[in-house]
Amino acid sequence: MLVLVGVVSVVLVVTGQRSAPQPAASTGERSESVAPSEPSPSGEAPTGQNRPSAVAEQVAEPVSVSVPSIGVTSDLLRLDLNDDGTVEVPPLGPDDQAGWYERGPAPGAVGPAVILGHVDSAEHGPGIFFDLGALRPGAEVTVNRADGTVAVFAVDRVETHPKDDFPTIDVYGNTDDAQLRLITCGGDFDSAERSYEDNVIAFATLVGTRPA
Repeated sequence: MLVLVGVVSVVLVVTGQRSAPQPAASTGERSESVAPSEPSPSGEAPTGQNRPSAVAEQVAEPVSVSVPSIGVTSDLLRLDLNDDGTVEVPPLGPDDQAGWYERGPAPGAVGPAVILGHVDSAEHGPGIFFDLGALRPGAEVTVNRADGTVAVFAVDRVETHPKDDFPTIDVYGNTDDAQLRLITCGGDFDSAERSYEDNVIAFATLVGTRPA
């Protein structure tokens, strides 16, 4: 399953537009303010035991996501797998929305919940996750759920990885607590392939729940 979902292509074509912010750390490296839950150099999935757990065995499905520090508010689409085994991405359109990979955990359940969004497009301009690379450790991410509760996450780190070296285990591998990954495209734009060369990935840990 990890092999199937490891290749993530989130967002396409852009020419003649301003560049999206990129993480402060260089490709594949952590920023200086790294939480101790980062994966080991061997590539093992993070355990995140540095933060208190606020996880229930069963949680309601996500309805929307908000990242106040970068001005993101979006209803969540449901994403599955494409026929070739890659993860679906939200459709490009003027009303750009993020999507939750529904074969993975729901946000707030034990494991890595995954939310994907576009960075931009030639036709519609900046996408919902255009500023994802500007996130910094400690930033709040909230996910409203169908039962009226809100899962609150704190960003641990933001990384850039080449698409041909996607960190599958770090993103999709099992964890001992509730984690969240926000994914978009980044790096240089390859005009020939009409695609970005990298993925920007924000890693976050559940810090609590509250009523909506």
